[in-house]
Amino acid sequence: MQTKHNWTKEEILDIYNQPFLDLVFQAASIHRENEDYSEVQISSLISIKTGGCPEDCAYCPQAARYQTDLEVQAMMKVEEVIEVAQKAKDGGASRLCMGAAWREVRDNRDFDKVIDMVKAVNSMDMEVCCTLGMLNADQAQRLADAGLYAYNHNLDTSEEDYKRIISTRTYDDRLKTIENVRKAKLTVCSGGIIGLGETVNDRVAMIRVLANMPQHPESVPVNALVPVKGTPLAEQPRVAIWDMVRMIATVRIVMPKTVVRLSAGRNEMSTLEQAFCFMAGANSIFAGDKLLTTPNPEFKDDMLMFELLGLTPRKAFKNGRPQVKVEVVV
Repeated sequence: MQTKHNWTKEEILDIYNQPFLDLVFQAASIHRENEDYSEVQISSLISIKTGGCPEDCAYCPQAARYQTDLEVQAMMKVEEVIEVAQKAKDGGASRLCMGAAWREVRDNRDFDKVIDMVKAVNSMDMEVCCTLGMLNADQAQRLADAGLYAYNHNLDTSEEDYKRIISTRTYDDRLKTIENVRKAKLTVCSGGIIGLGETVNDRVAMIRVLANMPQHPESVPVNALVPVKGTPLAEQPRVAIWDMVRMIATVRIVMPKTVVRLSAGRNEMSTLEQAFCFMAGANSIFAGDKLLTTPNPEFKDDMLMFELLGLTPRKAFKNGRPQVKVEVVV
């Protein structure tokens, strides 16, 4: 299927609102046009600096202003990150994603440490992704020069719904960070969360922003809200699996070559529910016992599921690796 970048909201809404089985069939058919449709990338996501964030994201237990059970932790050491990365690689992961509870990247010693972490993990033949908040063009380039493969910066929801969820930065701030990531020739990882109390129109509007970018994000995470006690969205009901599958299928149809990441909320899904997500076009998961700060299935459980469903782990750098020479600092 040819990619397009001029989707209308009505076109995407018509896709999303199809009868469920028709939608899944269309998405599965498009997904199977890719000869590697049974490959699923396994990523591991770790929090290299936990809690104490000045933002007010209504879903996030890492925001300093909310009273949650989360324990604030200082920046991890490079050696600790290498140890976690090796464990993830041994478990089958081909990508390590590192998250820090920052509003934005600052040019300081902590960012220097992140650069060293990127260099170290890149030298292990793993794709390296970071999610560190907003960053400028120079910072994005510095990460690229260190060997970073991808940068994650989610839109979370539609522009219209955004202020209900976050007030401490704007939608344009998010789009500007993605633009800076593109300038540095890094791959873009950007998606959103469903279950925030948004409407179907909000979901479709968010997909449209991603699908109409000059270059589609190389990966789009689809997250189901994991409500956390102490946050404003603590009482939100669990997202229905049908909504999750609809979202994944719609993303697959409008961005046929993008890696669609079945992300937060997977711990609450049965193997059968996850199978529906893979059928609808999901081809990446996060594995390991934690997804930043929320529970996640363990590697051994996912390997059993892969065997049952006939899925194979995708190797790192399937589409080529960054052409950079870096010195590893440990």
